[in-house]
Amino acid sequence: MAKNKPTKNSKLDQPDLFFHASAPKLTPGRASPDFSAGSPTPKVPPKRPEGQKVQDEATPLAQHYRNWFLDYASYVILDRAVPHLDDGLKPVQRRVLHTLWDIDDGRFHKAANIVGATMKLHPHGDASIGAALVGIAQRGWLVEPQGNFGNLLTGDKAAAPRYIEARLTPFAREVLFNPKTTMWQASYDGRTKEPVTLPAKFPITLLEGADGIAVGLATKILPHNFNDLCRAAIKHLQKKTFSIYPDFLTGSIADLSEYSDGKRGGKVKVRAKIEQRSKCLLVITELPYGTTTESLIESILSANAKGKIKIKHVDDNTADKVEIFVHLPANAEPEKAIQQLYAFTNCQMQVFPAACVIVRNEKNGEDKPQFLGVREILRRSVEATRELLNRELEIKLGELEQQWHWDSLERIFIEERIYRNIEKSETWESMLEEIRTSLKLFTKQLRREVTDEDIVRLAEIRIKRISAYSRFQTNEVMKKVEKGIKETKANLKNITGYTIVWFEMLQEKYGKSVKRKTSYDEFEQIDAPTVISASQRLYVNRGDGFTGLNWRQHEFVQECTIFDSVLTVMRNGSLKVSKVADKVFMGRDIIHISIWPKKGDQNFYTMIYQDGKTGKAFAKKFQIGGLSRNKLYTLVKNENSKIVYLDVAKSEKEMPKSLHLSLNNNSGARARKLNFDMTAVPVSARTAKGLTVTKWAVKEVKPNVLELK
Repeated sequence: MAKNKPTKNSKLDQPDLFFHASAPKLTPGRASPDFSAGSPTPKVPPKRPEGQKVQDEATPLAQHYRNWFLDYASYVILDRAVPHLDDGLKPVQRRVLHTLWDIDDGRFHKAANIVGATMKLHPHGDASIGAALVGIAQRGWLVEPQGNFGNLLTGDKAAAPRYIEARLTPFAREVLFNPKTTMWQASYDGRTKEPVTLPAKFPITLLEGADGIAVGLATKILPHNFNDLCRAAIKHLQKKTFSIYPDFLTGSIADLSEYSDGKRGGKVKVRAKIEQRSKCLLVITELPYGTTTESLIESILSANAKGKIKIKHVDDNTADKVEIFVHLPANAEPEKAIQQLYAFTNCQMQVFPAACVIVRNEKNGEDKPQFLGVREILRRSVEATRELLNRELEIKLGELEQQWHWDSLERIFIEERIYRNIEKSETWESMLEEIRTSLKLFTKQLRREVTDEDIVRLAEIRIKRISAYSRFQTNEVMKKVEKGIKETKANLKNITGYTIVWFEMLQEKYGKSVKRKTSYDEFEQIDAPTVISASQRLYVNRGDGFTGLNWRQHEFVQECTIFDSVLTVMRNGSLKVSKVADKVFMGRDIIHISIWPKKGDQNFYTMIYQDGKTGKAFAKKFQIGGLSRNKLYTLVKNENSKIVYLDVAKSEKEMPKSLHLSLNNNSGARARKLNFDMTAVPVSARTAKGLTVTKWAVKEVKPNVLELK
């Protein structure tokens, strides 16, 4: 079995991509440097005592492992995961398309036969080839499918390769293939040849898009609209500014304010298109990029199960177009439900582009990965297209001039009856010499010298062709050839204009029915806690100190959302805030529980507690202020204290102004009941000690009856 090695030009020596700038060059076949943990700079090996062997001498496999990993990393990056800038294709895609072109006869071929024919070029199994063929066919620009090739909308897989067929599209034949301008290389086993890259005369990498994960880097190029690319190419050739934005096959609405030209660090927010058909019915008609109807419905059902949204059920009627029916309860608010779908389901997604392509250095022929913006990719692709068109014109001009030369020689040979001069020649050499001598009289009518090949070609003309010769037909043919030479020279002189006409022709020929599917819009940030429905029920077990959701056997507190936090105050003076969950321990003997307000607690608290150290009763007024979740706070000064009264008011005016205290019967106090004026107690911090009410143990505290009257 042949080894899977990088190509001879696979040198990964660009330090700013995925290695540190100070790292040495990494070339396949050379040992990779040893990097220290947490630092990109190479380790400096310590000096070893005399006589001690070098580690690589003692363990020779270490050196081989370093080489093998670097070879593997180079191979994955250059020959598997990242598309080449020249044709926008990964190697497996290029081999599939080349095979389709090689066997192309205008008819459909079974996918199994295509996969089998491609395996003579591809060093891996049939799974990667079949997946690449299906992926290209689903996008529809380069491969025309026939049969069940799966569904991008629903995520359904393609049928087995023996049941489906494919062939090249006319667009692919026109823009991807030309053996005269193709660079060739030996296949992995050396038995045949394959293209290094296809001579693509269109920015395929932007039209198709690309995803790939390699060793140390990843690429994600979003697909773009065909007509947009044609217009942008023409504007570049006209030296005008242009912008291009992605266009997804699944449609949707995209926020491209942070697209950043498709570079690393950019971000695209994509939303499903949701229509309100009635008060209780929403219909999703377009999917966000990267999702399917199956994954989208799963996210909706999951959000409903977690109480983030309220729906009755979901129906999927997707076929050629997306149609997902979301049925809402009778009391639902459709506008709020749409916001909830965007906030809590896959109806809104974020895509992070990172346009990385393989770029060939024209000076040394080396390939290396490079991160570029999509506009720079288009510029380079258009310049490559212009160069390819220029080469095709040069080849065509040479062929036309050669045709004119041969036609001129044939006309002279027949019209001047030179063929009669060779009737007396006894040998092949003497016949050729006679033709050469006879043509010397007519060299001024030619545009280049007569070669031995030309003379041999004249000598091989058959008598039947000479007898059927027509001067008129020959002149007409030569006029067409001369016209072609003139046009080709004019096009070469104005190659930029010729390239503009090329893109205009492609747009006119293939872009008439191509419309943008993705619309632009700038999204407002959705505050998830504000749009979520209060669909959860909060319960409390005061004695054991637990709070939880949907405990019907315990005390109901109020309805809440999963984003809420719960505040509890315990009898011992401790205070805690925690996010609501199925079951949370807050502290034993809960005397107060409430939902912690999202903007902070603005309530006013009145409290009387029995100090555990002095035995005195203290009164205090306070506001809680800011708290951290799951941290235990205290409202009292000493341990073993106990809260005997707690009141919560929404404003300072509503706080009790006088309290009626009942003391313990065995306290020893002369008066067992007393009134305490709370207006003398200032509102302070929650950590304040408070004012002394009495030194005796308090039995009960109530608001003053007179105050209530």
